[in-house]
Amino acid sequence: MEPNKPAAPINKADLWYVDNYILLKDYYDRTISRIAARCVRKGNIAMEDYPFYGYILDVLEEISETGDYILRHRELYPYVERKVAGGMNGFHRTLMEYKEELRRNSTPDMIKSDAREVEKMKKALEVVDKAEDPTVGAGMGMEQLMEKLLKDDDEARARVQAEFQEAKERKEEDNK
Repeated sequence: MEPNKPAAPINKADLWYVDNYILLKDYYDRTISRIAARCVRKGNIAMEDYPFYGYILDVLEEISETGDYILRHRELYPYVERKVAGGMNGFHRTLMEYKEELRRNSTPDMIKSDAREVEKMKKALEVVDKAEDPTVGAGMGMEQLMEKLLKDDDEARARVQAEFQEAKERKEEDNK
Protein backbone atom coordinates (compact mmCIF):
# COMPACT_ATOMS: atom_id res chain seq x y z
CA MET A 1 0.00 0.00 0.00
CA GLU A 2 1.29 3.45 -0.83
CA PRO A 3 2.02 5.61 2.23
CA ASN A 4 -0.07 8.57 0.98
CA LYS A 5 -2.99 6.45 -0.19
CA PRO A 6 -5.86 6.47 2.34
CA ALA A 7 -6.91 3.08 3.68
CA ALA A 8 -10.26 1.69 2.60
CA PRO A 9 -13.03 2.66 5.02
CA ILE A 10 -14.00 -0.01 7.50
CA ASN A 11 -17.51 -0.38 8.78
CA LYS A 12 -19.03 -2.41 11.60
CA ALA A 13 -20.20 -5.09 9.17
CA ASP A 14 -16.60 -5.73 8.09
CA LEU A 15 -15.30 -5.74 11.66
CA TRP A 16 -17.97 -8.29 12.54
CA TYR A 17 -16.10 -10.86 10.43
CA VAL A 18 -12.96 -10.54 12.55
CA ASP A 19 -14.94 -10.88 15.78
CA ASN A 20 -16.99 -13.74 14.35
CA TYR A 21 -13.83 -15.58 13.29
CA ILE A 22 -12.43 -15.33 16.83
CA LEU A 23 -15.72 -16.49 18.36
CA LEU A 24 -16.05 -19.37 15.90
CA LYS A 25 -12.52 -20.59 16.66
CA ASP A 26 -13.31 -20.67 20.38
CA TYR A 27 -16.69 -22.28 19.73
CA TYR A 28 -15.07 -24.94 17.54
CA ASP A 29 -12.56 -25.82 20.26
CA ARG A 30 -15.29 -26.07 22.89
CA THR A 31 -17.51 -28.13 20.55
CA ILE A 32 -14.69 -30.59 19.85
CA SER A 33 -14.08 -30.98 23.61
CA ARG A 34 -17.76 -31.51 24.30
CA ILE A 35 -18.23 -34.05 21.51
CA ALA A 36 -15.08 -35.90 22.58
CA ALA A 37 -16.49 -36.19 26.12
CA ARG A 38 -19.84 -37.30 24.71
CA CYS A 39 -18.11 -39.99 22.63
CA VAL A 40 -16.41 -41.31 25.76
CA ARG A 41 -19.76 -41.51 27.54
CA LYS A 42 -21.25 -43.35 24.54
CA GLY A 43 -18.78 -46.20 24.94
CA ASN A 44 -15.60 -44.56 23.72
CA ILE A 45 -16.80 -44.36 20.12
CA ALA A 46 -14.73 -42.64 17.47
CA MET A 47 -15.66 -38.99 16.98
CA GLU A 48 -16.42 -39.70 13.32
CA ASP A 49 -19.02 -42.25 14.47
CA TYR A 50 -20.84 -39.70 16.61
CA PRO A 51 -24.27 -39.18 14.99
CA PHE A 52 -23.89 -35.39 14.85
CA TYR A 53 -20.27 -35.30 13.68
CA GLY A 54 -21.33 -33.41 10.55
CA TYR A 55 -22.03 -30.38 12.72
CA ILE A 56 -18.30 -30.03 13.38
CA LEU A 57 -17.74 -29.81 9.64
CA ASP A 58 -20.45 -27.17 9.37
CA VAL A 59 -18.60 -25.06 11.96
CA LEU A 60 -15.33 -25.60 10.07
CA GLU A 61 -16.99 -24.49 6.86
CA GLU A 62 -18.27 -21.31 8.50
CA ILE A 63 -14.81 -20.59 9.92
CA SER A 64 -13.35 -21.08 6.44
CA GLU A 65 -15.90 -18.77 4.81
CA THR A 66 -15.36 -16.09 7.43
CA GLY A 67 -11.59 -16.41 7.09
CA ASP A 68 -11.82 -16.14 3.29
CA TYR A 69 -13.81 -12.92 3.68
CA ILE A 70 -11.08 -11.49 5.90
CA LEU A 71 -8.38 -12.50 3.41
CA ARG A 72 -10.24 -10.71 0.60
CA HIS A 73 -10.48 -7.50 2.66
CA ARG A 74 -6.96 -6.28 3.30
CA GLU A 75 -8.26 -3.31 5.27
CA LEU A 76 -9.08 -5.82 8.05
CA TYR A 77 -5.47 -7.02 8.37
CA PRO A 78 -4.50 -4.43 11.03
CA TYR A 79 -7.42 -5.58 13.18
CA VAL A 80 -6.42 -9.21 12.73
CA GLU A 81 -2.88 -8.25 13.80
CA ARG A 82 -4.27 -6.83 17.06
CA LYS A 83 -7.04 -9.30 17.83
CA VAL A 84 -5.84 -12.73 16.64
CA ALA A 85 -3.04 -14.54 18.43
CA GLY A 86 -0.02 -14.52 16.14
CA GLY A 87 -1.44 -11.74 13.96
CA MET A 88 -1.84 -12.41 10.26
CA ASN A 89 0.69 -15.25 10.35
CA GLY A 90 -1.26 -17.02 13.08
CA PHE A 91 -4.55 -16.28 11.35
CA HIS A 92 -3.34 -17.66 8.03
CA ARG A 93 -1.79 -20.76 9.62
CA THR A 94 -4.90 -21.70 11.61
CA LEU A 95 -7.23 -20.93 8.70
CA MET A 96 -5.24 -23.29 6.48
CA GLU A 97 -5.36 -25.95 9.22
CA TYR A 98 -9.13 -25.61 9.52
CA LYS A 99 -9.56 -25.80 5.74
CA GLU A 100 -7.36 -28.89 5.56
CA GLU A 101 -9.34 -30.51 8.38
CA LEU A 102 -12.56 -29.76 6.53
CA ARG A 103 -11.20 -31.11 3.25
CA ARG A 104 -9.90 -34.31 4.88
CA ASN A 105 -13.18 -35.06 6.63
CA SER A 106 -15.68 -34.17 3.93
CA THR A 107 -17.33 -37.25 2.49
CA PRO A 108 -18.67 -37.43 -1.08
CA ASP A 109 -22.22 -37.26 0.35
CA MET A 110 -21.40 -34.04 2.20
CA ILE A 111 -19.79 -32.55 -0.88
CA LYS A 112 -22.87 -33.40 -2.95
CA SER A 113 -25.07 -31.54 -0.50
CA ASP A 114 -22.91 -28.42 -0.58
CA ALA A 115 -24.16 -26.11 -3.32
CA ARG A 116 -20.71 -24.64 -3.95
CA GLU A 117 -19.22 -28.08 -4.41
CA VAL A 118 -22.02 -29.04 -6.78
CA GLU A 119 -21.15 -26.02 -8.93
CA LYS A 120 -17.49 -27.05 -8.91
CA MET A 121 -18.50 -30.53 -10.04
CA LYS A 122 -20.55 -29.11 -12.88
CA LYS A 123 -17.58 -27.03 -14.01
CA ALA A 124 -15.27 -30.02 -13.71
CA LEU A 125 -17.55 -32.07 -15.93
CA GLU A 126 -17.80 -29.40 -18.62
CA VAL A 127 -15.66 -30.19 -21.65
CA VAL A 128 -14.90 -27.60 -24.29
CA ASP A 129 -13.24 -29.95 -26.75
CA LYS A 130 -13.64 -33.73 -26.99
CA ALA A 131 -9.92 -34.05 -27.64
CA GLU A 132 -9.27 -32.65 -24.14
CA ASP A 133 -11.15 -35.41 -22.35
CA PRO A 134 -11.30 -38.98 -23.66
CA THR A 135 -14.04 -39.87 -21.16
CA VAL A 136 -16.63 -37.63 -22.82
CA GLY A 137 -19.74 -39.68 -23.44
CA ALA A 138 -18.71 -42.26 -20.87
CA GLY A 139 -18.81 -39.76 -18.01
CA MET A 140 -16.21 -39.10 -15.35
CA GLY A 141 -15.77 -41.57 -12.55
CA MET A 142 -16.24 -40.37 -8.98
CA GLU A 143 -12.55 -40.91 -8.22
CA GLN A 144 -11.53 -38.82 -11.23
CA LEU A 145 -13.96 -36.11 -10.27
CA MET A 146 -12.72 -36.05 -6.67
CA GLU A 147 -9.11 -35.85 -7.86
CA LYS A 148 -9.99 -32.92 -10.10
CA LEU A 149 -11.85 -31.12 -7.30
CA LEU A 150 -8.99 -31.68 -4.87
CA LYS A 151 -6.52 -30.38 -7.45
CA ASP A 152 -8.68 -27.27 -7.96
CA ASP A 153 -8.81 -26.82 -4.17
CA ASP A 154 -5.02 -27.17 -3.89
CA GLU A 155 -4.55 -24.58 -6.65
CA ALA A 156 -6.92 -22.18 -4.88
CA ARG A 157 -5.06 -22.74 -1.60
CA ALA A 158 -1.73 -22.01 -3.34
CA ARG A 159 -3.18 -18.76 -4.76
CA VAL A 160 -4.35 -17.68 -1.29
CA GLN A 161 -0.94 -18.47 0.18
CA ALA A 162 0.78 -16.52 -2.60
CA GLU A 163 -1.52 -13.54 -1.99
CA PHE A 164 -0.79 -13.72 1.71
CA GLN A 165 2.95 -13.82 1.07
CA GLU A 166 2.68 -10.83 -1.27
CA ALA A 167 0.74 -8.89 1.37
CA LYS A 168 3.32 -9.80 3.99
CA GLU A 169 6.17 -8.65 1.73
CA ARG A 170 4.32 -5.40 0.98
CA LYS A 171 3.83 -4.81 4.69
CA GLU A 172 7.52 -5.43 5.37
CA GLU A 173 8.42 -2.97 2.60
CA ASP A 174 6.01 -0.38 4.00
CA ASN A 175 7.58 -0.77 7.44
CA LYS A 176 11.08 -0.01 6.09
